[in-house]
Amino acid sequence: MDNLLHLMDLNMTQGLTIIIVALIVGFSKTGIGGVTMLAIPILASVFGGKDSTGIMLPMLLVGDLFAVWYYRKSVEWKKVFQPLPWALVGIILGVVVGSYISDRTFLTLIGIIILICLGILVYSELKGKNIKLPVEAWFYVLVGILSGFASMIGNAAGPIFGIYLLALGFKKNNFMGTNAWFFFIINLTKLPLQIFVWHNIGIRTMTMTIVVLPLIALGAILGYYILKKINEKIFRYIVIIMTAIAAIKLFV
Repeated sequence: MDNLLHLMDLNMTQGLTIIIVALIVGFSKTGIGGVTMLAIPILASVFGGKDSTGIMLPMLLVGDLFAVWYYRKSVEWKKVFQPLPWALVGIILGVVVGSYISDRTFLTLIGIIILICLGILVYSELKGKNIKLPVEAWFYVLVGILSGFASMIGNAAGPIFGIYLLALGFKKNNFMGTNAWFFFIINLTKLPLQIFVWHNIGIRTMTMTIVVLPLIALGAILGYYILKKINEKIFRYIVIIMTAIAAIKLFV
């Protein structure tokens, strides 16, 4: 353990945080997607706002590879590409904002985005199949911009894009496949921006991801089997409550 911490240049608290986040990222790709939201404030509280997004992005890309392979036959390409140009606008907006604000403000912005996304999750849970949202062009433009911005600032755009797919009436497999490919493209786009503009991804960050690859895979396996044995709705609400507490702590 000490050798791994030394290799990644981390103290014990940071090392344990990376382990927990890696397991959560893996779990979210095969289990319950909203669990990723819990990892964001945990990581941000230990490593700071902008640095935490750089640490998490390579892990998410590894998880994305699992997801796009597993759901490779269940993707609606039109619904991936419709909001994508607008998501790129949101990403650029996020890059600009993130370049000119302090880390304290960055943390606060992450907290705000997470709480908004949690509100969306709760709303979609309560409405279920009765959820009614507009499907006009302006809606996917708005979803694209918000998804790109929230993804760039906090890796927290899942619920925003998810509610767009729910509004279109997507069933589980097509939902998962379209969601997986959209975020794989988004995360690949963010990678060079965070390396060359924000400078928060480097050799140390990549080393962390390589070291925790087995943990991401373990999380994915656990997510697959645990999902079959638990009450998903209760578990999801527990995660929402825990994430809300962790997000509110970012304001303190």
